[in-house]
Amino acid sequence: MLKIIDRYIIKKYLITFFFMLGVIMILAMVFDLAERLGEFIEKEAPISAIIFDYYLNFVIYFGNLFSPLIVFVAVIWFTAKMAQNTEIIPMLNSGRPFRRILRPYMIGATILMLISLALNHIVLPESNKVRLQFEEDYYRNIRTVANYFAEFPGKKVVYFDSYRSDKSRALGFVMENRNEKGELVSILKANQAINPDSTEQWQLIDYHIRYVGEPHDELVFPPNSGHRLDTVFPFQLSEMAQRETVVQTMGFYELKDFISSEKEKGSPYVPFYEIELYQRTSFPFATYVLTLIGMSVSSRKSRGGIGVNIAVGLLLAFIYIFAMKVTSVAAENVGFPAMIAVWIPNIIFAILGLILYRLAPK
Repeated sequence: MLKIIDRYIIKKYLITFFFMLGVIMILAMVFDLAERLGEFIEKEAPISAIIFDYYLNFVIYFGNLFSPLIVFVAVIWFTAKMAQNTEIIPMLNSGRPFRRILRPYMIGATILMLISLALNHIVLPESNKVRLQFEEDYYRNIRTVANYFAEFPGKKVVYFDSYRSDKSRALGFVMENRNEKGELVSILKANQAINPDSTEQWQLIDYHIRYVGEPHDELVFPPNSGHRLDTVFPFQLSEMAQRETVVQTMGFYELKDFISSEKEKGSPYVPFYEIELYQRTSFPFATYVLTLIGMSVSSRKSRGGIGVNIAVGLLLAFIYIFAMKVTSVAAENVGFPAMIAVWIPNIIFAILGLILYRLAPK
């Protein structure tokens, strides 16, 4: 049963959070529009698409992405203001333990955590599909890939020199076929390999095939028919040149299957994809940690006013962001386990939060 004090603090918590979120998102949209307006006009983006396909999903994505830090600042702001207005001291003098005052904070954090979890795992994959497709249509640069290498099912190893998404064409295309023992069976080379988006139809230009094996190693050139070959491969060029952000459009199980597939291909981006998978859960739970820290550091009345508390809070926020970046870079570049990398900042700051909680005024 929620008491008056519970409803009071929860109300302040949620109102302050959503107010700050709204202000920050409005500023973000203004700055983004100022940067993108020329491209929107040049490519004749419809106003309805700009508003509903892009900026509506822009707010959902970035609002959720920065929500833990906005929670942190919001908690520090309204708690420090309560402390300066001498509202915390009467609560403690009434005989309530400090953990009792913390309870409505955790209830508010739970509400925001559940919203963030639902957004990450249910809403955002579909929302990001719309937003990222708009970006592809109206202001993304042409996708290019150089020196691609991957292994596909069926013991097919594919590599090429370069690719441009606007031409759906790879240059310097090579495909090796291997048997179950991993022994090389044949090598197909083509100066150009054309593959229209979303199809498995390929056209090879200026190609030849080498069949490998003792004693009948053979090099086969095409007949005089323009040196073209129309064929089918169980993969697409668009799969090979996907932007890293494509994982933002995938649901939980789809992303897990995608990561398994990329591991088989030997993709260097697997750690990045794993970080995306695990952050969908770790980020929402950061709400608890940052709420605990924010409440603990700002519940003491300061002679310097709420500015001191906010400055301390912002310093801790920057340290938290730095810790997340360091662990993510370690996972992507030095083989640090992605799951541990995304949870370490939460664990470290949870310990810090417990220490600050013990030091908070009782």
